[in-house]
Amino acid sequence: MSEEVIPHELRLAIMRLARRLRAQKADDTISDSQMSVLAKLHHEGAHTIGQLSEGEKVTPPSMNRTVNSLETAGYVARGAAPDDGRKVVVTITAAGTEFVQQTQSRRDAWFVSRLEQLTPDQRTTLDAAASVIRELADS
Repeated sequence: MSEEVIPHELRLAIMRLARRLRAQKADDTISDSQMSVLAKLHHEGAHTIGQLSEGEKVTPPSMNRTVNSLETAGYVARGAAPDDGRKVVVTITAAGTEFVQQTQSRRDAWFVSRLEQLTPDQRTTLDAAASVIRELADS
């Protein structure tokens, strides 16, 4: 395989795998961007609309629409910031936490079932590649 083909093939493989993993959600009506916001709130705690929009690289009006949808679904709630009652913060609800946990479980189960189909040598290769892929992702 030529050096020009490797980046192309690897990029396509990673994108397809990521798409397959993202598809494993507890609710198919939640978009990837909504899932990303829920995961951020689940792992990092409450955020303002501005913080969420900055973190997701979207405009505040766009984030407001995302949060509105999640609020309508019962996955997030808005409230006053504890340090400044004029600021509105978005927090994940119990239903949102349950959704994130179910989604993580579904994704883990899907991935484990696929890994079990690989040979021991293939799993060893993936184990070695994981740190390199993580380094690329974090760069």
